[in-house]
Amino acid sequence: MNTSLFELFKIGIGPSSSHTVGPMRAALRFVHQLESQGLLEHTASVNVDLYGSLALTGIGHGTDRAVLLGLLGEAPDKIDPATIDAKLAEVRSSGRLNLAGNHIIPFTERQNLHLRRDQMYPAADVVSHPNGMRFTAFDANNVTIADEVYYSIGGGFIVSEAERTSETKSSTRKVPYPFRSAEELLATAKQHNLTIAELMLANESALRNTPDAEQQVRAGIFSIWQTMQACTQRGIETEGILPGGLNVRRRAPRLARRLETEGSRDPLAPMDWVTVWAMAVNEVNAAGGRVVTAPTNGAAGVIPAIGHYYLRFCEGTAQEKQEGIIRYFLTAAAIGILYKENASISGAEVGCQGEVGVACSMAAGGLVAALNGTNAQVEHAAEIAMEHNLGMTCDPIGGLVQIPCIERNGMGAVKAINAARMSMHETGGHKLSLDQIIATMYQTGLDMQSRYKETSLAGLALNIIEC
Repeated sequence: MNTSLFELFKIGIGPSSSHTVGPMRAALRFVHQLESQGLLEHTASVNVDLYGSLALTGIGHGTDRAVLLGLLGEAPDKIDPATIDAKLAEVRSSGRLNLAGNHIIPFTERQNLHLRRDQMYPAADVVSHPNGMRFTAFDANNVTIADEVYYSIGGGFIVSEAERTSETKSSTRKVPYPFRSAEELLATAKQHNLTIAELMLANESALRNTPDAEQQVRAGIFSIWQTMQACTQRGIETEGILPGGLNVRRRAPRLARRLETEGSRDPLAPMDWVTVWAMAVNEVNAAGGRVVTAPTNGAAGVIPAIGHYYLRFCEGTAQEKQEGIIRYFLTAAAIGILYKENASISGAEVGCQGEVGVACSMAAGGLVAALNGTNAQVEHAAEIAMEHNLGMTCDPIGGLVQIPCIERNGMGAVKAINAARMSMHETGGHKLSLDQIIATMYQTGLDMQSRYKETSLAGLALNIIEC
């Protein structure tokens, strides 16, 4: 286990974890490197090259904006989304960029930010990645003084070229209950008579290694949940047209108002609320607002929608519900870690099955845990959820995280509930394991034509006229 819950669930900005949060973190890491090596004051110019999917859908996903913000020294979890437009306007109008907030250099996107739409990185003799980016710093004599390649690997995670190609992978973090597969997770939990949530809480507490580690973990989970709740509410309250040129109208506010007045007469209103909550989050994401990767921005609505569903429509006291939310996030994280470490959560690498599909799987297993289901039922729910998302492509129209992404989160959330209910009503075993489904998802993604993996070169993006 190399991934923490708090790395899987990261507070950031929309519209994309791999195309916005990742590149922003890479640019910030690059300027921090310049600072730490004493090179910042010697930097006269910086060039950025974006390759593959980052170039093909970068403008629609805000990659250009994210790179500028990262070079300015801004972090996705710290920046106030309301200040972004003014910061970018200053760079673009002045032709100057305050590198790391401490060193002004000339910078124009035409000269310094290059979209290599017809290239992957690295070269042919090395396995390429769809989300490569290169940062190069030059001194006053136009001599290269720093050159770094990073890859955005999904969910806002980034790795450098050295980290990606290293023969010695980073050592596994020391936790009391390590696991690398669902089979191992279930066996370890059974051996120590733990639920998956209890096992994860012990591991997360060990990573902090402080006397009040468990309280810190619990407080951190509630902080993530509060951010998700605030995002959902903002989506329900905000009317208007989403940016980007597709003229997509925000629908969550209108749907929520209808449910408030008519929902009591509709036996399926709970499912409609789930759709509203998921869409509300992803409308905020599409507008570049504050969201939590879960495990990605494009799939950010599924986990909070099921959290809201559990609190509002499932039985239990307020105190019981609080504990249920803790179990929900811990268990969902365990499932997400299995996908992150054994497959991929990048739409550019495996399609939307790695985003909404993984979120659906996480939410299904997490909901079972919140409802005090067994570990076996958790694993079964997660397997069912992914089984029926296999092969899902990522082909956003106009490179924007709007169509079909916003509705797709609503569909994924409803599937998660169905998968949880199916697993909890099952008394016997099941034929397919979660490990088998994770392996199948990854292989399916690798077999999928690159045109269907976040390039806007096929599928809906090609066959629907933008208007």
